[in-house]
Amino acid sequence: MNNKKKLIPILFAFVIITASVFATFTVKITDVYAAKKENRYENLETLTDAINIIEKNYVEDVKMETLIQGAVKGMLSELDPHSSYLTPEMFKEFKVETKGEFGGLGITISIKDNILTIISPIEDTPADKAGLKAGDKIIKIEGKPTTNITLEEAVDKLRGKPGTKVTITIFREGKDRPFDVTITRDIITIKAVKSKVIDNLGYLRLTQFKQEASKEMSKALEELKKQNVKGLILDLRNNPGGLLSEAVRVSSIFLPEDKTVVYTKDRDGTEKHLKTRETDTNAEDIPMVVLINEGSASASEIVSGALQDYKRALVIGQTSFGKASVQTIIPMGNDSAIKITTARYYTPKGQSIQNVGIKPDIMVKQGTVNYEEEHPFLKESDLENHLNNEKINKSRQNSSDNVTVTDNKTLEDDLQLKFAVDMLKGLIIYGQEKAAK
Repeated sequence: MNNKKKLIPILFAFVIITASVFATFTVKITDVYAAKKENRYENLETLTDAINIIEKNYVEDVKMETLIQGAVKGMLSELDPHSSYLTPEMFKEFKVETKGEFGGLGITISIKDNILTIISPIEDTPADKAGLKAGDKIIKIEGKPTTNITLEEAVDKLRGKPGTKVTITIFREGKDRPFDVTITRDIITIKAVKSKVIDNLGYLRLTQFKQEASKEMSKALEELKKQNVKGLILDLRNNPGGLLSEAVRVSSIFLPEDKTVVYTKDRDGTEKHLKTRETDTNAEDIPMVVLINEGSASASEIVSGALQDYKRALVIGQTSFGKASVQTIIPMGNDSAIKITTARYYTPKGQSIQNVGIKPDIMVKQGTVNYEEEHPFLKESDLENHLNNEKINKSRQNSSDNVTVTDNKTLEDDLQLKFAVDMLKGLIIYGQEKAAK
């Protein structure tokens, strides 16, 4: 209520200013305004007529609240796939979800090409453990087709009490036919950051840009620094995004202060530049690689796009999801809310990745590492009376002092990660040799 009271004088002042500036065009402006007003009321009359017809003729009684909510949902669904009406229950769940704990399957979904599509499964959730993948099409929920389903309806059907099951039918590229997957719902608790050391390289896996994800990132990075890592791999694969503010804070860790991370442009063309800020943890100088794939969306694309534009990191993997719009949550009086697209966003160099995504510097498809069988080759060490290397013991000792054992099984199962490790090692060696000259 206080916000509404504050808004009224501002609108009133604007009306007064407009009237004084265009006073000489009173007749024409009035005619145009009257025409617009008349057209608007004609359209509103269509809506009220439809409500009256339903009230009088529908086979069962329908609450006015149901009709109004349906009208609002319809309006928003006509705008774009990301604008929607949040009922009081959905709005409450949304606020809980951004804090990193909620009930459900653990997938982020969207409407893509008019088909309900999985953007990404969230790591270590029921959906992830069931083998769902980014790009999977959900064509049925509990045997009922998802044709023309809205996001809100899909979320409502997929969520439920922990311990209950839901069966979805998946169409996946490369499969001959659709298949069913039955998943048990659970409380989804998201740990935003996971970290480890691979061959003296720091590995940071960011699963979602939830509240305080940047703090978790800083804490993990400080622990890696204590282990004297020589480079960083930031893994944003299958990260569906989250809070724009957290995307800026995470970028601030890796970029100098006061650099544009992303800028938005509203319907009037007004630009708003969101810039890096001072952080307690800074890693703007350490060699770095970023991993992305088709499940990297929204805030993930903002971070990877900024690091790529400033040539701060080498981006490796597959083209990202391609969402370059900003949604604003506007609460309404009955504890519901409207989520509406209010701006487009652009990378620091002005690129729009809407519908095209972030293109990696080096494209690498996911797969496993398969080594060929070794063939016996004759080497110098196999020759009789070969010369010994007088420095070999010392060099081996020195090289083993600071090397962390690689998790070879992990790298063999993850071709993109192995490629990132190898490329980062190359960047470090090249940087050391260049600095020595």
